[in-house]
Amino acid sequence: MTLAKHMRQAVLAMMVAALPISGAAAADSKVKWKMAATFPSSLPQLGTLGKRLEDQIAKVSGGNIEIRFYEPNALVPPLEVFDAVSMGAVDAAFSTPGFWGGKVPALQVFAALPFGPAAPEYMAWFYFGGGKEIFDEIYAKYGIKSVMCGMLAPEGSGWFKKEVLSVDDLNGMKLRFFGLGAKALGKFGVSAQLLAAPDVYPALDRGVIDGLEFVQPAIDLKMGFWQIAKYYYFPGWHQQSTFFDLMMNKAQWDKLSPTQQAQIESVCGDNVRYGIAEGEAIQLPALKELQEKGVTIKKWSDEDLKKLHVAVDEVIAEQVAADPDFARAYASFSAFRKDYATWKDIGYLK
Repeated sequence: MTLAKHMRQAVLAMMVAALPISGAAAADSKVKWKMAATFPSSLPQLGTLGKRLEDQIAKVSGGNIEIRFYEPNALVPPLEVFDAVSMGAVDAAFSTPGFWGGKVPALQVFAALPFGPAAPEYMAWFYFGGGKEIFDEIYAKYGIKSVMCGMLAPEGSGWFKKEVLSVDDLNGMKLRFFGLGAKALGKFGVSAQLLAAPDVYPALDRGVIDGLEFVQPAIDLKMGFWQIAKYYYFPGWHQQSTFFDLMMNKAQWDKLSPTQQAQIESVCGDNVRYGIAEGEAIQLPALKELQEKGVTIKKWSDEDLKKLHVAVDEVIAEQVAADPDFARAYASFSAFRKDYATWKDIGYLK
């Protein structure tokens, strides 16, 4: 080999050695986080999607990222995880943005909107219609970085011990209900409250509440509501699709390398896909089993749904007037939905 060739190879080796190491090859610091949960791991989707996140991020990162799932109350009570993540008392939490509507009203727009969109439309607005940018800004005010990390299929809209002939008959009832739908039921004289998962069945059993909505047939079956209430109402006008998110303390998030951040975002994106597909697949078997257990499936009349829609519109207007961030987020969604309606009208079968 000539001297010139030796020199060229030596120079090439020096140039390669001087190149920055890629994110994939860099020895990122190992991450070990504690993740609080608002639902137990035994519950389909609500908990299992959080456990799936724990498993998948370990695989995708080659063990470099450990996000350990902790059952509700193991670290903090379920309805206190927002503050715990914000203050850095826990690293992360798996929940839905709608749980924090009493604290941050605008987050309700990013959880489930009554008479709102199915998953494709909701995701289109969030990822490509300006929703994510507003979402990030709102959470950042509280020292939180959040990534959408799951999505649920449409929910049931109520379990009752006695048949409800009209939404007007809800007057005076005490119900466990979620989000903006709970506020809408207030227009009908309902006293609605949000209860954490472990408290719902005992409240129904003791008569603390007269009825409830929780989630989907597959989850409600697991909760055992059919043992007390035999009338199950649809459609879930208040939650046609529901986002779940991974809240992370922003200071902890900022310490991650770009590769680690991308790994978390990628696993959460796959969790959204998984949640939609699984949710649609598991409802019919659950419905059949509930009917075998003596549950009567009921549907709200068109007239009742119209009344509910009017109440929802009133609640939205009140929220828009009361909170600038809610107004900004809902204006963004509404503008997108108006344009999307044209595509939906010509692109989808009726």
